[in-house]
Amino acid sequence: MLFVMKELAGLDDITALPGFEDANFDTAQAILEESAKLCGEVLAPLNVEGDRNPSAWKDGNVTATPGFRDAFRQFSEGGWQGVQHPLDYEGQGLPKL
Repeated sequence: MLFVMKELAGLDDITALPGFEDANFDTAQAILEESAKLCGEVLAPLNVEGDRNPSAWKDGNVTATPGFRDAFRQFSEGGWQGVQHPLDYEGQGLPKL
């Protein structure tokens, strides 16, 4: 992913744009490493549980797969939903690559 971001998406050119000065290679590497931890340690293990106990809709109520509530809490608390959102809206203001 780092190769693609640097060589194909032109990360250095994006870093030169106003407002994206902090969106450099080191930042991208740190974000990818933390994302890999979340995916590998929190999200991926839920695949088996999701197969065994899938979420269900019955009588207007959703029953989520065990573990999904905590995983979404970790996703939200980690700020992952706001990576590309502007700082004015409590996002991280990073470019979409």
